[in-house]
Amino acid sequence: MTRVVVIGGGTGNFTVLRGLKNFPVHLSAIVSMADDGGSTGILRDELGVLPPGDVRQCLVALSNSSELMRSLVNYRFENGGLGGHSFGNLLLSALEKVTGSFEKAVEEMGRILFIKGKVIPVTTHQVRLKMILNNRKMLEGEKEIYLSQEIDQGYKSIFLEPFPHANPHAIEEIEQADLIVVGPGGLHTSLIPNFLVKGISDAMQRSKAKKVFVVNLMNRKGQTTGFKVSDYLKEIIPYMGGDLFDSILVNDQSPAQELIEVYAEEGSLVENDLREKRVVEASLLGSIKDESPRDLIKRNLIRHDSEKLAQELMKIVNHL
Repeated sequence: MTRVVVIGGGTGNFTVLRGLKNFPVHLSAIVSMADDGGSTGILRDELGVLPPGDVRQCLVALSNSSELMRSLVNYRFENGGLGGHSFGNLLLSALEKVTGSFEKAVEEMGRILFIKGKVIPVTTHQVRLKMILNNRKMLEGEKEIYLSQEIDQGYKSIFLEPFPHANPHAIEEIEQADLIVVGPGGLHTSLIPNFLVKGISDAMQRSKAKKVFVVNLMNRKGQTTGFKVSDYLKEIIPYMGGDLFDSILVNDQSPAQELIEVYAEEGSLVENDLREKRVVEASLLGSIKDESPRDLIKRNLIRHDSEKLAQELMKIVNHL
């Protein structure tokens, strides 16, 4: 069976995994451990656990359990002392405490959810993502970097502290893969952090797998302002130790003008400026159902369609 490895963070990995789960491939998700916002950040600070949020999303994406069980794991308490926490984050953190290992906690939760495939933290070390901007300002933590609107003015460095070694299981999956999918996801907060872990970029270079970059649909204002496809490549390639991508998957479908206008204050559509054979242009947008666009959460307006994305990735798999 073809071995497919997906590298990224929570929402991007969720989208890719949810689509590929329906095809006969062996799936592994390698997940960034830099998340420190919201429920995850509180659990990290108060309990000293590894960040559960992105891992939880991947587990739910791969789950073959009931709709009720998936809803339970994603359920977020709205008030009281647990306000803001998702049940799945609490369960993963409790399992980590009971088993004494985050990896064992992930495995056990995978059994509970009957997942198809594996979810692997890129490192099992406690790390914080940091960035030094050109103006010498230090952004401390993934949340601060995610919220910054100064990154497009340039930054001197982005790094994990302390400098972590890769999870050996992540290295093994990369080396044994037939196809590696990077993205979509936050460039500085979900994608690049994986390649800041010692051993991951070396494993990518050694791996004989075909490598695909799924480019984001939208730019993020103040971070990737005005970025085109080539800019995304230029930004991520140095952290991988070279341009390793055999295919670059780009959306060529335009959303409704009303959606673009609603999203305008947060960012613009990513334009494709590459005319290379490895660039695959396809209609990848998810549909907005009957709701009025102005009633929806902005980040959910323009998003990849899991099925369309999986179909394009399977075309690549079928030509391996």
